[in-house]
Parts: sequence; structure tokens; C-alpha cells
Amino acid sequence: MSATATLASPAAPAVISAEALTRSLRVEPLTCALGAELSNIHLGAASRDAGLMAEIRALLVRHRVLFFRDQDITRAEHVAFARHFGELEDHPVAGSDPEHPGLVRIYKSPETPNDRYENAWHTDATWREQPPFGCVLRCVECPPVGGDTMWANMVLAYEKLPEDVKRKIDGLRARHSIEASFGAAMPIEKRLALKAQFPDAEHPVVRTHPDTAEKILFVNAFTTHFTNFHTAAHVRVGQDYTHGASELLRYLQSQAFIPEYQLRWRWQPNSVAMWDNRSTQHYAVMDYPPCHRKMERAGIKGDTPF
Repeated sequence: MSATATLASPAAPAVISAEALTRSLRVEPLTCALGAELSNIHLGAASRDAGLMAEIRALLVRHRVLFFRDQDITRAEHVAFARHFGELEDHPVAGSDPEHPGLVRIYKSPETPNDRYENAWHTDATWREQPPFGCVLRCVECPPVGGDTMWANMVLAYEKLPEDVKRKIDGLRARHSIEASFGAAMPIEKRLALKAQFPDAEHPVVRTHPDTAEKILFVNAFTTHFTNFHTAAHVRVGQDYTHGASELLRYLQSQAFIPEYQLRWRWQPNSVAMWDNRSTQHYAVMDYPPCHRKMERAGIKGDTPF
């Protein structure tokens, strides 16, 4: 039996050799900006091969988002794969699978119309002091058409900024809030309790990638305001303070909207996406009629942006 034939059978991951996995792994870049699809690999088997996992990590840093089709894996295998990259974390609003802490269930259904008010370009959980390293998202069920997810390369977004904007944002810091996002629709008592549990985090507007030293534009839909903009260098008169800062923030947030920095992925059941949360933003497209869309995500703990 060929290595490719062996890998195509999810029923036999335990007998796949590390040599066969590494030799048959195929990498297809998807856009000039970011993203690659990996084929001839079963993530359940890959999670038992340290050498292959190191290869996948290097590909993740290079391509920023990795995609895998036909991954008929168990929740335990999903968790085991993600844990190779770090400890997993639950989400304070989205529920996790009770038997697999850290495996967050993102379920949409026709019976929950209030869940359909997505979405915005964002980097996951930047309201944490240590936002996630990355995430592994698996499609359980999806609409026959629609419900795609888009990603944007925020290293490229920074590189393409005008030089005068780069100078203006050098050294700026900004607040990121769960209260003003997930908490906005909650009754005030619950919203304030959520903020008490997760106070607004402050991060650099331009962070440095810890693996590559690349500069990353690090503001998104969770970002509410700059914290050190009101200085003599930026503010001539009072009018500059509110409008100057808010207009600059909106401009920076809008960089994720540029098509040349993006890719778009069409889901199928058992498709998996893994992304570097430090250098990307993403957007779940809510363009489908009321129906089931069930996704399960393992979020991997990260470090403090600098």
C-alpha cells in the first residue's frame, strides 16, 4: 500500500509511520498573501509524531494559516493535535465541550436567531493580557453554500502602511475590551462582572512576532482606543484629541479589509483550519440563511505582546 493510500484512511492512523507522513506531506500555497493547504496527512496520526509537528509549526509561521481537508478525527485527537503547540484555554462566553476543556463549540442554528449578528475582523481574544498563540478550528456541519471564513495578513498590512503612518503609530498602545464586544448585549450586571473578570488589556499597536521579529499591525474589532495618544506630538488643540485618535484607529482597523492581504476558505464537513493568531485577523462571513453551522475550536494560550 502506498503512503498516500494509507494516509487517506482515517481508520488506520496508528499504523502510519512518521517517515511516510513526512515524505508524503504536500503543501499548496493558496494566495500570494497567506495560507496553504496541507494534504496527505491525518491530524490524529500527526499528533503522535514530534518531528512532523515541528514541521507543521514551521509551515504555520511561514504561511500564517494552514488548511486540511477530510479530517475525520475525534475530539480527543483534535485536542491532542492542538496541545502540541501549547496549553488550551476555554472561552468565558462560548461554551466548551464538557469532556474536552478548551474545545470551544461555536454552534449556529435556525433556533438561535440572536446568534446571527456576526461579525467583524478580529484577532481572537486580544482582550486577554496574553492573547492566543493560535487556534485549530474544525467544521462539524456547515451550510451547503455560504458561511466561509476569511483571513488577513497583518504583517503585510503593516509593511504596506505609508511611512508617515508608521512613524505616527510607533510606540502607540491601545486598549482591547471584552466588555465592549461580547459584553455589549448583556444586562449591565453581567457586563460589569465580565469586565471585572477580564479587565481591558493594553497592547502595542505594532507588536513584534516572537518567532520571526516581523512587525505586525495589532489593532482589531476588540480595540477601543489608544492609551497614550494625547501628547504634544499628536495634539495641537483639543479637537485633535478625540477626532485625531478615533480617525487614526478606524484607518488602522480598516487595513484588514484590503483584498490583497486576504484569503477566503470554503468549509466542508471535516475541514480544519489552523492559524497564527499573532499575525492574522479573521472574519466569519454571515451570508447564509438560518441553518446549522457547527464549528469546534481549540484555542492555544499565547504570550504577552511586545
